[in-house]
Amino acid sequence: METNMKHYLLALSIGAATLAGCQSSKEQNPVASNFAFAEQQLRYAFPKIEEARANESQESRDKRIARQWGELTNPRNTEPDGSLRLVPSKDWTSGFFPGELWYVYEYTHDPFWKEKAEKHTEMLEREKKNGTTHDMGFKMYCSYGNGYRLTGNPTYKDILIESARTLITRFKPNVGCIRSWDHHADQWECPVIIDNMLNLELLFWASRETNDSTFYNIAVSHARTTLKNHFRDDFSTYHVVTYDTITGSPICKVTHQGYSDDSAWARGQAWALYGYTMCYRETGLPEFLEQAKHVERYIFTHPNLPEDLIPYWDFNAPEIPNEPRDASAATCIASALYELSTYVPEQKDLYKQEADRIIENLTANYRAQQNGDNGFLLLHSTGSKPHDSEIDVPIVYADYYFLEALLRKNKLEKGEKL
Repeated sequence: METNMKHYLLALSIGAATLAGCQSSKEQNPVASNFAFAEQQLRYAFPKIEEARANESQESRDKRIARQWGELTNPRNTEPDGSLRLVPSKDWTSGFFPGELWYVYEYTHDPFWKEKAEKHTEMLEREKKNGTTHDMGFKMYCSYGNGYRLTGNPTYKDILIESARTLITRFKPNVGCIRSWDHHADQWECPVIIDNMLNLELLFWASRETNDSTFYNIAVSHARTTLKNHFRDDFSTYHVVTYDTITGSPICKVTHQGYSDDSAWARGQAWALYGYTMCYRETGLPEFLEQAKHVERYIFTHPNLPEDLIPYWDFNAPEIPNEPRDASAATCIASALYELSTYVPEQKDLYKQEADRIIENLTANYRAQQNGDNGFLLLHSTGSKPHDSEIDVPIVYADYYFLEALLRKNKLEKGEKL
């Protein structure tokens, strides 16, 4: 009863805020204003990228060469000293920046952005054969996938199909999941992280494009196994579940980036909401829709969700309210909610209002300095606080899901299909 009341009160507050903001939103369209801001920031980012590439330390260069990581490609985050961090294509975040450029091209139809998106996408081609990672969707579908959707480039299609074939080599039939990390092999026999749900979109796409149901069946198996083993009774999710590869049974359920094994790491909850919403779109299976609805309810009835709906980095972090926020979790949640609103008629307005409120608050209080902050769009994301990494800084995937959410908002309000 208490949880339902909190949901009801939240809905009332969101509705009131929406009504109060109607006049100002008519005066300034948040989609148009944010894309104008994004264009200016990304133009500012290009010389910063070249500067960071030119100023790479000899130690970093030697390490890349020795490990055969290839050239530096795209931005990942701003470092504590204010410098821009670029990553080689092998990094799991390498596809988000080109994805941003494709989203700006989609909104503006300006060939300038298409040219830039192609350049930053094609830096990643070598990853199509990289079988050491589960992050093929993040790297290749956010970049090449958006590129193919917008251009129909047949080369992109071939690269994506090869990427999907590489990804499914990590599938463990006895477990029913795609193995996530290879590191910590002495501790984790077959780790699967909740983040991996988003990489399934590449497999669903590949199944349609090739008429090969193998991709679809693996994606559904992974989603069902994760649904069964990753969630607690309250529908919060563990970060990592490690499996016995012979019996397929879970061995342990732990965290790697959250506060504790039993806590609710904020971006993990966002991955779960987005992942099961997407899986319902691709399969029509009601179990996935129900799971997405349950995760939404967990997030928005949690007593530690701040009033502005931008989560702390972990819902159970011990020093709330004096804990870092995670804007990247918020943008992913908002994007998922816009899509989820199209599948649940009775909650359509609430889900959209929640997403709108997130976008409004990010726009008002979390945007980066114009012509500053290395060209990032949003401040105050947290990568991995337990590792003292990327705490309260701009991170590229926050920007990617911010633009995706804005595009979805724009399409919804125009009555277009997402």
